[in-house]
Amino acid sequence: MLLDYGAGNLASVHKALRHCGAEVTVTSDAKGLGDASGAILPGVGAFGEAMARLESAGLVQPLRAYIAQDRPFLGICLGLQLLFESSEESPGVEGVGVFPGRVARLPENPGLKIPHMGWNQLRRRRECWALAGVAEGAYAYFVHSYVVAPADEQLIATTTEHGVEFVSSVTRGRLYACQFHPEKSQQVGLTILRNFVVLCGRS
Repeated sequence: MLLDYGAGNLASVHKALRHCGAEVTVTSDAKGLGDASGAILPGVGAFGEAMARLESAGLVQPLRAYIAQDRPFLGICLGLQLLFESSEESPGVEGVGVFPGRVARLPENPGLKIPHMGWNQLRRRRECWALAGVAEGAYAYFVHSYVVAPADEQLIATTTEHGVEFVSSVTRGRLYACQFHPEKSQQVGLTILRNFVVLCGRS
């Protein structure tokens, strides 16, 4: 199930999933989560606006409940950031709060552009189902200005460098969420999406 709350890059994610052999339902109806074999939270744009849209769609509590059941879940870009408690981008706005920690702006560095846009390497911190078949140092495609800072370092699946080392994906159980865009990351991204589709099929 691909969650549509008005802040997602739905068309390209949908196309990539279909390429991987998935049957995809696009919905903004929280009731659909009950029967879903897997859920994907995409997202582009601002943290505060996205949270307002999730609240308006009645998706915040169902998302928390779904993830608490350790069911297959994939968060993409802003869909990763929203899982944390707060963001510097939108002071005073609470996130979904699945994980303790906050979202911070990438620091300015001479010669490095913000937003961080383009291809960059993934450095593995721990093994997980989503990264099966993805080589150490593989490149993925990024477009972002903010990064997550988990309070629990055990969540960190990969890191990437752009002036500083930042968390580029997290994992716990059957959840994987990444700052990069797998739907734009060619073979690396398709491998991750196929791993997710396989996981959903086993659920």
